[in-house]
Amino acid sequence: MRIVISGASGFIGTALSGHLLAQGHDVVRLVRRPPAGTGEAFWDPAAGHLDETVLDGADAVVNLSGAGIGDRRWTKTRVREIIDSRLRTTTTLTAAMARLAAPPGTFLSQSASGYYGSSRQGLLREDAGPGKGMLAALCVEWEAAAHTAPAGVRVVTPRTGVVLSPAGGALGPLLPLLKLGVGGPLGNGRQYWPWISLVDEVSAFAYLLGSSIEGPVNVCAPESADVNAIVAQLAAALHRPAFLRVPAPALRLVLGGHLAEELVLANQRMEPARLMDAGFTWEHPALADAARWVASGGK
Repeated sequence: MRIVISGASGFIGTALSGHLLAQGHDVVRLVRRPPAGTGEAFWDPAAGHLDETVLDGADAVVNLSGAGIGDRRWTKTRVREIIDSRLRTTTTLTAAMARLAAPPGTFLSQSASGYYGSSRQGLLREDAGPGKGMLAALCVEWEAAAHTAPAGVRVVTPRTGVVLSPAGGALGPLLPLLKLGVGGPLGNGRQYWPWISLVDEVSAFAYLLGSSIEGPVNVCAPESADVNAIVAQLAAALHRPAFLRVPAPALRLVLGGHLAEELVLANQRMEPARLMDAGFTWEHPALADAARWVASGGK
């Protein structure tokens, strides 16, 4: 397949591009600088600019663009940047598709577990409605923007949670602290995080590109785990203690109340129902498997 990817230089995009290339696919990365070769094409989503000929002949478009959600405090300016960076990139892609006589057959546009809000109880399958909060409202708009793709385009909106990787990823500064033996759970640790290893995240995206599934898809591992379990398993795999709990008030003080509540302290017990029903196979279905993989440096 010929696959055009936005956000290809990001954490997930880099891994996905490499995986697809290794599978023999033709990958074109959208960049905001002069292209370095035939595997890159220029676009300016802030200005809504993308030459539609870049998408001409493509089998699929993957949209992974967006400003980092948890890397800065949520000022009004930063929240606007988080929202705009997702909606503008998505609508720039769908508008370019609409200008083609034969648009790509598949549009895989990233969404997030934030769709379900920060304090949901019970098991969350894809048919659960949206929650409350900034991230939930953003994900509703983000997914709606993806569905402005032309009629006949199969639209998939993967709702991704916490991606575990030896490089840190969504674990941010927690993993280096655990390696030093000075880390621990965040808040009371009883909040569920919908986790998945980077290997399985990428495999799931590749699977969705080749499937007939459309609409929202929960992209997480089949085994549920709360933060206490995630930290304990990672610490055990690293042969380190993990007893320095970070209390919720400290997280709210350092990160800001809204960011802490919606990202770090959020309770989202997602189930990957549609992937399980489709027969997708995880390399790391259990948390212990993923923790050992992270501790081994991805070997």
